[in-house]
Amino acid sequence: MRPLKIQLHTPFSHTRRGNGITADRWADIFGQLGHTLVDHGADVLVALHAKHSHPEILKFKAEFPGRPVVLALTGTDIYRDVQVDEEAQLSVRLADRFIVLQPHALTQLAPEYRERAHVIYQSAVAPVDAPPRPSDHFRACVIGHLREVKDPFRTAEALRLLPPDSRVRVVHLGSALDPEMRSRAEQEVRANPRYEWRGEVTREETLHVLASSHLMVLTSVMEGGANVLTEAIACGTPAILSRMGASIGIMGADYPGLFEVGDTQALARLLQRAESDRDFYNELQQRCEAKRPLIDPAREQQSWRMLLEGLAA
Repeated sequence: MRPLKIQLHTPFSHTRRGNGITADRWADIFGQLGHTLVDHGADVLVALHAKHSHPEILKFKAEFPGRPVVLALTGTDIYRDVQVDEEAQLSVRLADRFIVLQPHALTQLAPEYRERAHVIYQSAVAPVDAPPRPSDHFRACVIGHLREVKDPFRTAEALRLLPPDSRVRVVHLGSALDPEMRSRAEQEVRANPRYEWRGEVTREETLHVLASSHLMVLTSVMEGGANVLTEAIACGTPAILSRMGASIGIMGADYPGLFEVGDTQALARLLQRAESDRDFYNELQQRCEAKRPLIDPAREQQSWRMLLEGLAA
C-alpha cells in the first residue's frame, strides 16, 4: 500500500493515562508500516475519544471533507458518552471507521456503526528483567490513576475483610489527580498495613511490579480495553476483574476471576481464594495464558495494516 500521512490526535497526551500509552504504541506501529505522522494536511485523522477529540474531528472534516476519520472509542465513549453526549454522538456520525479494543464494545454500537468498526486488541510485551515474586507474602497489584471511574480504593477496602492470617498485600501504582484522592490514599496507607500506595512511577517500574506480582486487580467501573489487563497477560500475572464490558470482552463472561462492580465482599472472597486455593489460582493463570495470542504485537500491527489498506484502496 502507498504510504499515508497520518494525524494522530490524543487528548491528555501529556499524561501517562492509558489512552496516551495506546497512542504512543500506535504511533510506533504507523512508523513500522511506513506511514508518516503529521500535524496538518494528513490523508487520514486517527482520533482517540469521541467527546474530547470532537473539536479536532470537526476541524479536520471541515478542511478535508473527503478524507477519512478513524475514531478510536474509549471506555467512557462506549459505555456512557455515545448514549448521552451530543458532541460524542456527532463525532460518531462523522467518523468513517471505528476502533474498539475488545469485542464486547461492538454490542454497544448501533448496527450501522458496527459494520464500520474494527476490533484491535492492545498488544503488550513482558519485561525481560523483572524481579521474582516475593516469597514472604502474596502480592496483588493495582495499577491505575486515582480517578472515580477506576473505583481506586475498592481493593484496599477488600483487604480489611481478609482473615488475620492472610498474607495478601497490595501495591497500588498511579497518581492522585486531585487533592481529595491524595488525602484518601495517604489516609489508607496509615490505617491499612496491607496497603502500599507508591503514586506515579515510570513505565519500566510499573511493568516490573506487574510481572513480579502474584495477581493483578482491576476494579474499574468502565474501561475501553484496559492496557493493564493485556500487560498482565503478557507478564503471566493472573487477574481479578470487575465484571464490566472490557473484562468480559477480553476474558469472556465465564472467566472465574470476575466480581460485580463495587462488590467489596466478592472481591475479598476472590483475593482470599486466589491466595489459598492453588487449583483456582492455576485456573486463573491458565485462562490468562490462553489469551496471549490476542495480544501479540504482530497481530496488532496486522490489524492496523488491514484497516489502513482499506482506507487507501
